[in-house]
Amino acid sequence: MSSTSRPTRLIVGISGASGAIYGVRLLELLRPTPIETHLVMTPSAEVTLAHETDYRAQEVRALADVCYSSKDIGASISSGSFRTLGMVVAPCSVRSMSDMATGSTSTLLTRAADVVMKEQRRLVLMVRETPLHRNHLRNMTSLAEMGVIIAPPVPAFYARPDSLMAMVDHSLGRVLDLFDIDLGVVSRWKDDSAP
Repeated sequence: MSSTSRPTRLIVGISGASGAIYGVRLLELLRPTPIETHLVMTPSAEVTLAHETDYRAQEVRALADVCYSSKDIGASISSGSFRTLGMVVAPCSVRSMSDMATGSTSTLLTRAADVVMKEQRRLVLMVRETPLHRNHLRNMTSLAEMGVIIAPPVPAFYARPDSLMAMVDHSLGRVLDLFDIDLGVVSRWKDDSAP
């Protein structure tokens, strides 16, 4: 990659929130593309993965181009000089989101997110929690004021999804839209009044 070319690396974080399939499916969708995926998965994410899916952590790691331990604070993705398109945390737990909002960088996932923020790259958090109390909302506001995109995975029923995976793919497609990546998984709104 030349110094003037656009980076083709995307950091994918998977935290312990419910919805581990979002991170797994994101890696599956990006696998056949030229985008290099850099995965960091928290220990809680591995527990959630086992409860919610038939995937093993090793299988998920195999979907990424590069994997890191959440304890490896010295990994390449913890440095601003390591150029990326940004980072998606899918799903993002409230704990991870709160750490990011307060600048706590005790894990590689939150450190990598902090680096993405300081370098003013795109950080998208697929926050999975409901209902939200006031402090959750304050942390979201704080992050949004720093340029972070809060993108809870909300199904788009206008697309008339016929399966859970169709809803997952649509949500991920909308997140990838934020990086100008179109993999053809989004059912686009059609304006019937257009000529």
